[in-house]
Amino acid sequence: MIPVSKPLLNGNEKKYLNECLETGWISSEGPFVQRFETEFAALCQRQHGIAVSSGSAALDVAVAALGLGHGDEVIMPTFTIISCAQALVRAGVTPVLVDADPRSWNMDLAQVEGLITARTRAIMAVHIYGLTVDMLRLTELAARHNLRIIEDAAQAIGQHCQGRPCGSFGDLSVFSFYSNKHLTTGEGGMVVSNDDMLAGRCRSLRNLCLRPEERFRHEELGWNYRMTNLQAALGCAQLEKLDDHLARKGEIARQYDELLAGLPIQRPLPSDTASRNCYWVYGLVLDDNVPLDGPKVMARLAAKGVASRPFFWPMHEQPVFRKMGLFARVQLPVAERLARRGLYLPTGPDISNGEIAQVAATLREVLQ
Repeated sequence: MIPVSKPLLNGNEKKYLNECLETGWISSEGPFVQRFETEFAALCQRQHGIAVSSGSAALDVAVAALGLGHGDEVIMPTFTIISCAQALVRAGVTPVLVDADPRSWNMDLAQVEGLITARTRAIMAVHIYGLTVDMLRLTELAARHNLRIIEDAAQAIGQHCQGRPCGSFGDLSVFSFYSNKHLTTGEGGMVVSNDDMLAGRCRSLRNLCLRPEERFRHEELGWNYRMTNLQAALGCAQLEKLDDHLARKGEIARQYDELLAGLPIQRPLPSDTASRNCYWVYGLVLDDNVPLDGPKVMARLAAKGVASRPFFWPMHEQPVFRKMGLFARVQLPVAERLARRGLYLPTGPDISNGEIAQVAATLREVLQ
């Protein structure tokens, strides 16, 4: 079976991990954590990096640091991973959902301003599948309405938007370093910011809100969301080869584009001329005249030895949220279509050109 994605671990990963073991620094107190925070923040042109245990943890910390809670509304895309919505719902915030743009699959910014109410406190922007939200347009809109921005750039590590790094736009920007990301620590995440106060809040919240002067007397509740020195060591090694990783992902996508030309599929397009695809995944949507939906195509690919993955299921159709009484009458047709007719193909950085050709030939066979 050709897998969808495997992390590429062929640089200094073993060297840095051995250094952790040899020195005994394996917990969050180790020196690689601060090094990783500093280097990753610099990648995003940010002053502060706060390493955490996952991308979901980064979202929890960001929501809490901004003081979002009961009675507040946050506008966010319906077409994203559930981590984004659950961070809001668990904090008592009401997510207000935006449909996807049919070209880029990101949130449709044309819908955002009409959803702002007196209760709106923030907008959560999520860069989807390697293409970016038009962040200059969004930040201008947020400034006019005095709204905060949480920028989820988990799928856009190393990506640029309108000449600036993804992760440089939000009041708080969050990342995931899960194994299928451009940079992996196995599990792990990061919050980045230029705001000294917010960064301090994030550091406290990820560390049980321990206080330097009275360590075990707590004024508020936080989490143990610390990143270990072992994870950070992996992250430092991965950062060293990020450019090569991104270049290989782009080459994989270009080969797929050539090999799949003429098939009844749609590929995403940038929302603006200043941004390009960083190809976190190679996603495609089946044309409406294809009699098979996404799950059926994936099943036929799997039967022929090719793994693939489904698209995100929209937040407004999630059973867990429907049971909670959320989004009962919401219909967002673009995201619904993407979820049912979308899938993505293997793009692990170690996939061979021969395997790419095999995947493309198999998909062509299934569709024709």
